[in-house]
Amino acid sequence: MIQVGIVGLGFMGMIHYLAYRKLPGVKVVALCEVNERRLAGDWTDIKGNFGPPGAQMDLSGIMTTTRLDEMLRRDDIDLIDVTLPPSLHADAAVAASRAGKHVFCEKPMALRLDQCEAMSRAAAEAERLLMVGHVLPFFPEYAWALDAVRHGAFGRLLGGSFRRVISDPAWLRNYWTADQVGGPLFDLHVHDAHFIRLLFGMPQGVVSRGRLRGDLPEFWNSQFDFGSRGPTVLATSGALPQAGRSFNHGFEIHCERGTLLFEFAVFGDEGKFLCPPTLLTADGSVERPDLGSGDPMQAFEAELREVVNCVRENRPSAVLGADLACDAIRLCEMQAASIRNASAAS
Repeated sequence: MIQVGIVGLGFMGMIHYLAYRKLPGVKVVALCEVNERRLAGDWTDIKGNFGPPGAQMDLSGIMTTTRLDEMLRRDDIDLIDVTLPPSLHADAAVAASRAGKHVFCEKPMALRLDQCEAMSRAAAEAERLLMVGHVLPFFPEYAWALDAVRHGAFGRLLGGSFRRVISDPAWLRNYWTADQVGGPLFDLHVHDAHFIRLLFGMPQGVVSRGRLRGDLPEFWNSQFDFGSRGPTVLATSGALPQAGRSFNHGFEIHCERGTLLFEFAVFGDEGKFLCPPTLLTADGSVERPDLGSGDPMQAFEAELREVVNCVRENRPSAVLGADLACDAIRLCEMQAASIRNASAAS
């Protein structure tokens, strides 16, 4: 039995708790949260953009505490799941590693590269796993693309373009504060930065141009430099002030013998495919694979199944590894610097 302690009971903490309950051989045995009402089981104020609404929870038999050090003193906890705000990730993950626990930390890994490196160093010194919650590769469209590329189903990978745009989340506190959330670069685009790193490796550089809100990138386009013979990779991301389209993401991935397409958006309260998962093949055919229901909860269950299996087998994850997550933050920092430098020069 893998025993888990969750640190932070916001929306993502709730989603992880519900997902763990569906996995065999896993038990959440401890919860750490500063909100005493939530520790008492009242999660009715927790809201998100998918999954079930918050409800009254029966937490009998589960340790509840406001202090992380109390949780870390328990010898029977194998895995600490960190779902705190991004600015608190590094300290909690380092403390958990030093306490001899494996760590799974929600994305973004941290808001600065030096914090990511400290997290990785603490895990390595403790000889414990550190994994980061980049769930995107477990969503069916992205899992389909990743599997096709990894197995060379359509020949050599030539490049791709990626899109992830939201309406300005004005209801979120500290969203545009650099040392709290970091804006859409670290909250939103980091998903695609990680996926690009996963598919193509680490680029030599990146050129980004866009708008700033204060010192934070608000909307931008990036071209990743993989050398003159490398793949051509582009990304568009950011936030727009018009709330009618609250979310939009997708990709176009080019291989020698096929192109993989996908785009989804939410207009008002309606989610719809602008382009369902589609394969264009070299012989001119158009194929649309059946990828299942697309329920986001299933993606999180698949992600946490990978986490638990890695802990059980004491092996690193090829998708959720800290090295990939650290490189995603490095890419975000490179893009931010490129946007700011261009803005200062104009």
